[in-house]
Amino acid sequence: MESLLNRYRNITVLLLVIMAQLVLLAVSAKNEQDVRFIRVWTVTAVTPVARLIEGMRGGSSGFLHNYILLHDTNEENKRLRAELDRYKMENVFLKNELNTAERAKALQVFQAHTASKTLAATIIQMGAGSNSHVVFVDRGTVSGVQRGMAVVTPDGIVGKVTAAYPTASQVLLITDTDFAAGVVTQSGGVRGTLRGLGGPQCKVDYVPLEEKVEPGEWLYTSGDDRIFPRGFRVGQVKIVRSAQPFQEILLEPSGLQRGLLEDVLILVEGVHEVIPEKAVGLQPVYIAPPPPGGDAKPVEAAPSPGGTEADRLRQQYQSLGNEQKHTYGDNPPGAKAPDFTRLPSPQGAGRAPATAPATSAPANAAPASGAAPNAAPLPGTKPATGAPTIVKPPSGAPSQASPGRGSVPAPPGATPVAPPAAPPVTPPAAPPATPPVAPGRGGDDATRRVNQARGGQAR
Repeated sequence: MESLLNRYRNITVLLLVIMAQLVLLAVSAKNEQDVRFIRVWTVTAVTPVARLIEGMRGGSSGFLHNYILLHDTNEENKRLRAELDRYKMENVFLKNELNTAERAKALQVFQAHTASKTLAATIIQMGAGSNSHVVFVDRGTVSGVQRGMAVVTPDGIVGKVTAAYPTASQVLLITDTDFAAGVVTQSGGVRGTLRGLGGPQCKVDYVPLEEKVEPGEWLYTSGDDRIFPRGFRVGQVKIVRSAQPFQEILLEPSGLQRGLLEDVLILVEGVHEVIPEKAVGLQPVYIAPPPPGGDAKPVEAAPSPGGTEADRLRQQYQSLGNEQKHTYGDNPPGAKAPDFTRLPSPQGAGRAPATAPATSAPANAAPASGAAPNAAPLPGTKPATGAPTIVKPPSGAPSQASPGRGSVPAPPGATPVAPPAAPPVTPPAAPPATPPVAPGRGGDDATRRVNQARGGQAR
């Protein structure tokens, strides 16, 4: 060995110097990530060894934990599963007992409130066949059950006994196609016949088209079949359709709404009961609080520019009331009603009134024969001076005779011809003045009334 080192001494020294330079270079130099090369080399060389050591440690600890320390885990797991299964069975058993207790309590309460004599029974067997609607109960002739007795629950009727044996009875459910019972509606008293359809719903036959039956209405037994006493609940109407010759009514039986129960009641002695009246649903209504700033008034919709005819008529009546100082809706004793004769005609509403020439007598003309000198002016005219007043003759005064219906009345100032039976009436010396008739609606009315008065005198 010493001779070998002496032989390669120079080369060995050279290698040691090169290694020392590399170490110094690795210590002083850094890579792009500002990490020294000596650290990078060291971590790269040590990482595989550290991974191997960690794997050996984890494997040994896992083996020690799973196979040495937990050697009895399997037995404990089996024990916990068995205990869980036992708890599940107990839970199901307690639920069944609770349901049985609730049904028994419901049957007991129903028996206490019904006037019929009932016998509690339990369904022990279903009929043969998947679509069978026949069940057997554990009560028979020994308990007093007879064929034709009704079977009910607190929710409604279930069926009727079709065969009675010493220790059991056969019950035909209401969903069977051979079942029939008389029913009546709760509110209208409409009668019909309940029949099964072989499914979850039943139908009601023989209801005339003129009878009113609405969906949601309750049906009760009518007692006409002599099997079910009157007043037992049957079901609620679901569908009502018009058909010929009777209505088609489908209902869901309330006695089988929650499925076929285990406990039922057999009516040994049925007593008719009163059908309860329809309850009025008085439920509270929720009203949301007002929005923030509730003191602000809601924005009213802007009316249309023209408005409807009713709006224009309302405005006319309102303006007439304001003009005559009348308040609509406030009529104290002795209040004067507004004068609606001043309203414009419907044809002339919304446009300017047409101007018509006024027909009046001269200022110095004498009034018509038989006219009262101090009569009130016609409606729609204003008092003025310079024209005579057109008045109606007083009660009992003779009227002036005229040559005929179509003749022209005498001109103003002419001497009237009195009838021979009564002397003529002397006109007053200074008659009151009649105001001139204003053009428009009032002028037309005054002219028409003057012509009518003259025509009546002429006739």
